[in-house]
Amino acid sequence: MIVSLGRARQAAFLCRSDDTSTIDGEACSIEAYAERFWIVGRVRLDGRSDLKARLAAQGEDIETASDAMLCLRAYAAWGERFTDFISGDLAFAIWDGAKEHLLAVRDQLGKRSLFHARTGSTWLISDSLDWIADRLPTAVAFDDYWIADFLTVGFSQEVERTVYRDIHRLAPAHLLCLSDAGPSLRKYWRLEVEEPLYLPRAADYGDRYRELLSKAIADRLPSGRIGIAMSGGLDSTTMAACAVELCRDRSRIVAECEQYQELTESREGYYAGLVAQRLGIELQLVKADDLVYDPHWQSRALWHDEPTVYFVNAQNCRALYGQLAGWASVWFDGEGPDNALTFDRDAYFHWLWRRGSWGRLAGSALQYAWIKGAEGWRASLQRRLGRSAERPRAAVGSIPSWLSGDFVARCHLAERLRDLGQRPESSHPWHPEAIASFTSPIWARYFDDFRFYQSLAPCVWRHPYLDLRVLQFMLSVPPVPWAWKKRLVRVAMRGRLPDEVLYREKTALVGAGQAGLIRRHGLPEIASVSPLDSYIDWRALRADQLSDGEIDTAIASHALAHWFALRQQKHCSASVI
Repeated sequence: MIVSLGRARQAAFLCRSDDTSTIDGEACSIEAYAERFWIVGRVRLDGRSDLKARLAAQGEDIETASDAMLCLRAYAAWGERFTDFISGDLAFAIWDGAKEHLLAVRDQLGKRSLFHARTGSTWLISDSLDWIADRLPTAVAFDDYWIADFLTVGFSQEVERTVYRDIHRLAPAHLLCLSDAGPSLRKYWRLEVEEPLYLPRAADYGDRYRELLSKAIADRLPSGRIGIAMSGGLDSTTMAACAVELCRDRSRIVAECEQYQELTESREGYYAGLVAQRLGIELQLVKADDLVYDPHWQSRALWHDEPTVYFVNAQNCRALYGQLAGWASVWFDGEGPDNALTFDRDAYFHWLWRRGSWGRLAGSALQYAWIKGAEGWRASLQRRLGRSAERPRAAVGSIPSWLSGDFVARCHLAERLRDLGQRPESSHPWHPEAIASFTSPIWARYFDDFRFYQSLAPCVWRHPYLDLRVLQFMLSVPPVPWAWKKRLVRVAMRGRLPDEVLYREKTALVGAGQAGLIRRHGLPEIASVSPLDSYIDWRALRADQLSDGEIDTAIASHALAHWFALRQQKHCSASVI
């Protein structure tokens, strides 16, 4: 879509087309309404029925409207306030012919990407970073700060940056308006939770949780089979149980569990098997050891529009995701409850104290004492007496010795890591860590990883727990008692999951992992490729002299070198053609 913004200015919007475009809710839509409004982009709505009801109350005939058309009609009805009534997986632009302005919108959490840049009098907007980079004369200029973050912490700490200096991401929950008056940018949504949600009965919390999660799953269901990435943990198995209740046809659901047999200690397959047997669904067990590292990764030509550490196992993942695409085209991911149900006990108790809510404070303290139990109090006492040794933690975000001194100096890297590398702070009075966790830029990296995975095979990932209705509810329940070891989920799923899974303690994988495989196979030699020397003293980067923690950091430097080499090959091939 190319539109005129007046004064000889133009805006061009491209929505990429790929192998996932035939999957329900993934196609790039172009719709028009009333010969004034146009929309182009990818739109999958949550709460579709609620939006339809709002529009019907305005006298709109929208019974058969697509999700993109619903967004367009919402804009026609409410103007720029329409973002108050839409949520889902969104990246689109709307052209208002009467006002002669273009609105670019990205969803609240940033599950879909949108990029923008300006070249001369033309604005370029797209969900394809490559498309803009190929059309921008200055795309050869890289963003030193993005690269500095990638080489030290693994992801950009400023969500608007890309690997290219002159191409920017539209931040989550932002709206970019382009008009004759120039560009304007505003944030249209914030994650806000005011008072805790107090319900009359304890059972009401579980009932409400299942109800909202079921709505989120229903809004994400494709017409065909549904895949669920299911460990033996609580969150993914809860998704599976709710999906079974919704679909009723168990043959539509397939679960996939990745289990380690050599690298780490893992019993995920056993617990996932218990759930699959209880629910009567298909379970595919995948040997995860084979996915971790590809010794020949540097010879692969799998491209991503930005450097990623997943180059080192992309070929293995490509084979796996090819299998996943054969089992189901849409897969559910279970991320969300670990963050939303952070146990902010102290902040919650202090908030009740400051408010003088003595009855609730006393009741919550008694609840905490009861649910923690004798075993929990014994463990707390051991920690206080120093009898429970914790493993030392490696320093996060330190400056690797192999980075170029000039690069470190021009980015003020030590100061950058100190100032931006702090844990996100939250002024929230009673749930600070949970709320702050959703403001971290690591979510941008998380969703971008899925963007890379989806480029490997025609299957898409959806995130029911990050539906705003579910997320707001999890953040609204009182942390005591409901965030204690995810008590909310355990109460909601009583009688619906095997007790072995329901009361299982959360466990971390223990073992050598990727670093052990790299020590066995070695990292490939880094070739001196332009402009690598501006960032890395590759002669100082020797894998045989690195600790396990340093190996994890070194992978980013190798991945950056690989990306530069792939980019050169890509542009050489294009120039030959």
